[in-house]
Amino acid sequence: MNPYLAEVIGTALLVLLGNGVVANVVLTKTKGQNSGWIVITFGWAMAVLVGAYTAAPYSGAHLNPALTLALASVGLFAWSKVAGYILAQLLGAMIGATLVFLAYLPHWSETSDPGAKLACFSTGPAIRNLKANFLTEAIGTFVLVLAILAVPSTKNLVIGGGGAMTAGFFGIFLVALIVLSIGLSLGGSTGYAINPARDLGPRIAHALLPIPGKGGSDWGYALIPVLAPCVGGVAAAVFHHILFT
Repeated sequence: MNPYLAEVIGTALLVLLGNGVVANVVLTKTKGQNSGWIVITFGWAMAVLVGAYTAAPYSGAHLNPALTLALASVGLFAWSKVAGYILAQLLGAMIGATLVFLAYLPHWSETSDPGAKLACFSTGPAIRNLKANFLTEAIGTFVLVLAILAVPSTKNLVIGGGGAMTAGFFGIFLVALIVLSIGLSLGGSTGYAINPARDLGPRIAHALLPIPGKGGSDWGYALIPVLAPCVGGVAAAVFHHILFT
């Protein structure tokens, strides 16, 4: 499979299942309504697992522009492929978000809160303080990338030819557990985007889709979950490269 197509499909599955669990928890009259944060964090971890298993043999399963930029910044991924990977991830995220809209089609009109509908697509802060929100997202992504780069030392995940990351069964499982840990420990402040495509693609879909009573897409916050993960991810890669290689 073409690696760019693999990134589209893997990111679409990531967002479909990740934002799907949010929709199951926050939308009205779902089977999982009000089931809480633990369900959301476990659902997102499993979404990472499914997306990564699908894409890993073909693209290395970045599924995240912050990870792609981080790997390129320390020579573990070719800069010539970065733009294509990021565009593929963004497209995949938009597709996944659209599929969430379709999967929960009857529930949008049953849900009165526009904020709950937006939460099924993109993140938002519990307390709106843009400097603090930026710091939270940067820290969360720093942990994500640093931990992912530490996995190869356990011989469960390796950097393959051409700079793509390829993973065995246990390596991808470890990455899902890393995301679970970040969600449980650091996700309460901003919703732990830790992935620019995961937030921006669905936010664009939210703005374009005919969602009943959806309200605004909160573009005033949108740069935080795009820029902060990139800063945190690159910082983690440089930190790892200097101290651990």
